[in-house]
Amino acid sequence: MIDQGVTDSLAARDADRNTNGDDNHNSGICVRRTERVARDCTYPDFMKCQPLNFKGMEGVIELIKWFEKMETVFSISNCSMENQIKFSTCTLLAGALTWWNSYVRTVGHDVAYAMTWIDLKKKMANKYCPRGEIKKLEAELWNLKVKESNRIERYVDGLPDMIHRSVVASKPKNIHEAIEIATELMDNKIRTFVECHSENKIKQDDNQQQQL
Repeated sequence: MIDQGVTDSLAARDADRNTNGDDNHNSGICVRRTERVARDCTYPDFMKCQPLNFKGMEGVIELIKWFEKMETVFSISNCSMENQIKFSTCTLLAGALTWWNSYVRTVGHDVAYAMTWIDLKKKMANKYCPRGEIKKLEAELWNLKVKESNRIERYVDGLPDMIHRSVVASKPKNIHEAIEIATELMDNKIRTFVECHSENKIKQDDNQQQQL
């Protein structure tokens, strides 16, 4: 009977372990382990990261800014992929919101909110970045580059010969970079000149002392 009692006790212990798992001891001490479960990002959590609004009238540049800011908010808030469309489209206003609501009615709620963030970006780019506007933007950027190049060229042409070649060789990307490079080179030239002048002065003083 004693053997049977011991056998029954061991069986009960094993059954208890199987039920609770190996989570009730650590180094011989009965301490239940707890696992930290990451809390899902809620809509208030998402909004605390201050996402931008988009109305659909701001143009290509603002849409790109909206994309970039939204992706930053996704990362900071740990927004799950399942909530990205639902949360991001809540920041649409005015015409953009009307467009989105129309799309939801057309394809259905489940289909609309099941799309990925990449798919939403493509749809919004097709809607708010017409090819003509993109070409216009590209032309404006090209003109800005040409103007910037002309400004750099005029500035560099007016530099002293002692630093002109060095600035040209550095190939500055914009006028501010050209000015910084030219300023640094001139500072180095002046510093070298002062140091050489000081050394010559010291040598002259030494020679005069020796003659005396």
